[in-house]
Amino acid sequence: MTQKVEVNRGEVWTVRLDGNVGSEQGGIRPCVIISNQKGNKFGTTVIVAAISSQIQKAKLPTHVVLEGGVDGVLLDSVVMLEQVRTVDKSRLINKVAELSSDVMQKVTQAHKISCADMFN
Repeated sequence: MTQKVEVNRGEVWTVRLDGNVGSEQGGIRPCVIISNQKGNKFGTTVIVAAISSQIQKAKLPTHVVLEGGVDGVLLDSVVMLEQVRTVDKSRLINKVAELSSDVMQKVTQAHKISCADMFN
C-alpha cells in the first residue's frame, strides 16, 4: 500500500530506484521532486530527477550543479534532468533538503531543454 506522505516540488528526497536497466540511475540516491503541487498532493506517484555527486558529469545543458553546504545539500552534486522518472511515493525514504527557488528555476529550464522537441 502506498504511504501517505506530504511531498513538495523542490524537495530533495532519498529514493529507492531499484529495477534500473543499462545507464538508468539506480540504487538508493537523492532525487529532487519536479512534479507539480496538485500531483504531489493528490497522486500516489511523484516525478523525480536523479542527483549524482559525480560532479564531473555536469557537462550537459540538462544538468544543474548544486553547491555542497547550500540548501541542505551535503556534497557538490548535479541534478540530471535526462534521468527523470515517475516513482510511487512508497519509494521515498526521507526528505534531506529543499532547493531554493533560484535553483528550481534552473532545474525547470534544464527540464525544458530535456523535453524541448517532445511536443513538436
